[in-house]
Amino acid sequence: MRRRASLVLLALAVFCTALSPLLRWYAFPRLAEVPAGRYQAVVLEAKDATLVDYATLQPRRVSKVTMIETLKGNTEQAARVRAETGRDAVVWDTLTYVAGPDGAMVSRIPERYVFDAHTQQPLHAGGESVDGTPVRRDGIEYKWPFLVRKHDYRYFDMQTRTSAPIHYRGTRTFHGLEVYCFEQTIPWTKVPVPRTLPLGVTPDTVRQLGLERWYTTTRMFWVDPVTGAPVNGEEDHREELRWTGHPEKQPITAFAGHVAMRPDYVDSTVALVSSQRQLVLLLTTYLPWGLPVLGAALLALALVLEIRARNRRAHSGELSHDGGKTARPAPEGR
Repeated sequence: MRRRASLVLLALAVFCTALSPLLRWYAFPRLAEVPAGRYQAVVLEAKDATLVDYATLQPRRVSKVTMIETLKGNTEQAARVRAETGRDAVVWDTLTYVAGPDGAMVSRIPERYVFDAHTQQPLHAGGESVDGTPVRRDGIEYKWPFLVRKHDYRYFDMQTRTSAPIHYRGTRTFHGLEVYCFEQTIPWTKVPVPRTLPLGVTPDTVRQLGLERWYTTTRMFWVDPVTGAPVNGEEDHREELRWTGHPEKQPITAFAGHVAMRPDYVDSTVALVSSQRQLVLLLTTYLPWGLPVLGAALLALALVLEIRARNRRAHSGELSHDGGKTARPAPEGR
């Protein structure tokens, strides 16, 4: 029985050792994926900001500008993209809604972002767009890949409809998590006017007034390196309405402010990411490192049982070679 047990333990030790690299390098890339039906809302604020009044085309100082970013997974469209491309697809329909201090709409820009569920690389299918205009993304947006590396990535900018490098700026601790910091600067660039503006203003209205929209920003993200999910974001954002063909005329500041995630949404995002990262660590660290240790322990136990079994057989052999020749004492006569 001990020999049989040692063989079983040896088989389990080999299985655990072989399973470790399979989990890390084969199972993880296929099992780790962004859920197709995800829904999330994040609120950002810019306090003491400058905002244009479209009724007078004059900038004014306001106490707060609020940006509400909602993200909703479109599972039906994702299924169509998967049938078309043969890849596990995620389709996010997002909306960036900007409101003034009185809650009135300043602008709203919808997006459709289509990407691979495992790698987060864009899939050029399913009607990817920004504000109703088709785009072809290059690089990531909203989320980094799983197991983020300490190097630069290409990040898609919604306003310019182009991608540019976003640079790794170091590691820090944020709300108890070790995070990677990334920063991207977009220089002054002429960008499209949002299709939805207050007071019925349209891109044609702005163009007829002889104005065009320019934009610059420096954004920073704090990214969890395990899940690739940002846990915080800030942006120094500026927009101007410039007079077409008249660089000598003073531009109109359409928006200027430091945008930051509201603290309560930071807390909820950190809590969500902290729970999700344990699942990723299970496949990338805990099991790949724990299984070889378990395999070594099982191998050691198997060897101990085998040695004991051999010693027992050797001891039994010695007794059998003795053959029972040990003389019994003769009974005493009366």
